[in-house]
Amino acid sequence: MTKLPIESILQAETLDLHRPPEETIGESREGRPIEAFALGRGPTTVSLIGGCHADEPVGPAMLQRLVRFLSSHDPGHPLLADYRWRIVPHVNPDGAMRNAGWSDQVQQSIDHLGETDLSYDPVLYVQNVVRELPGDDIEFGFPRDAEDRQARPENRAVASFLSAEGPVDLHASFHGMGFAPGPWFLIESSWIGRTSAMRQALRDRVRQMGYPLFDIDRQGEKGFFRIDEGFSTRPDSRAMVRHFLALDDEETAAKFRPSSMELVQSLGGDPLTFVSEMPLFLLPQEPGGPTGSGFKAGTAARRQLHDRLNRLAVALPADEARAEMTRLEVRPMPIRDQMRLQLAFLNQALGCIAAH
Repeated sequence: MTKLPIESILQAETLDLHRPPEETIGESREGRPIEAFALGRGPTTVSLIGGCHADEPVGPAMLQRLVRFLSSHDPGHPLLADYRWRIVPHVNPDGAMRNAGWSDQVQQSIDHLGETDLSYDPVLYVQNVVRELPGDDIEFGFPRDAEDRQARPENRAVASFLSAEGPVDLHASFHGMGFAPGPWFLIESSWIGRTSAMRQALRDRVRQMGYPLFDIDRQGEKGFFRIDEGFSTRPDSRAMVRHFLALDDEETAAKFRPSSMELVQSLGGDPLTFVSEMPLFLLPQEPGGPTGSGFKAGTAARRQLHDRLNRLAVALPADEARAEMTRLEVRPMPIRDQMRLQLAFLNQALGCIAAH
């Protein structure tokens, strides 16, 4: 198996290249192009998408670097001879524009290697973040069938592009979280028994970089079942529907369509699908923390902390709000470190499918 050279990919934004071959596969609701890239002619098909949620910019930025890196090599390079890459770096350009008020305003940071990096400003994030609700959520908006013309145009375009390549061997949708103690990894439930080595390698990588894992047991809520430390099953639309029906919310339940993972599953084969969840901002891991942050485990407690941060950003001048978030041990996660872990997840998944 040929591994992705993570550090070289991170530097690919500086490559002086002509744009690689691309296809405009459709337009967003507001007329922005949806660009897709087909690279390589190998026997293993890998599909990668980013940006399904409007407030998660790191996945698209990483995929743009990956496309530039892959396109800089001759067709005989092992990464292009071994794999067929089908990549849609950003499936949600309208959402990206709505979040530009914070995502375009990066600040200097230091990564785990002690090198200068960039990160986002938590105050600007809280003040400007926009996220689609069910029904507009692109991850859970893929067509139910070929005749589903009510799905968003972005979803129909990506579905058509990926369906032409099926079956797919590996599919990833790169996501993020606003605030969490550390990275969280979601995988296909049918692959649990085949991914133990992959999971341990990723845990080791996270710890080597000095980060904790986000470890939560949601007990099946919306399809999230804890596998082991830092890993959960990924949700699907059926579990989402059941969740809202149990709340007697038929209106919301009816808005869920298949996810990109379910779309890929429908193409046949036995694909390994996964979702990476990288926090934009790190929360203290221990309950209370040395400065009495009040962070505790559990969804309700995290929501309370998020509400508290929202109030800070609204009530205080920006500099005071930032100082208070620092006191509460809320810190930005460097962007390059988020990308490193996304690519490490992808590398481990490539190794896993090669072994099985």
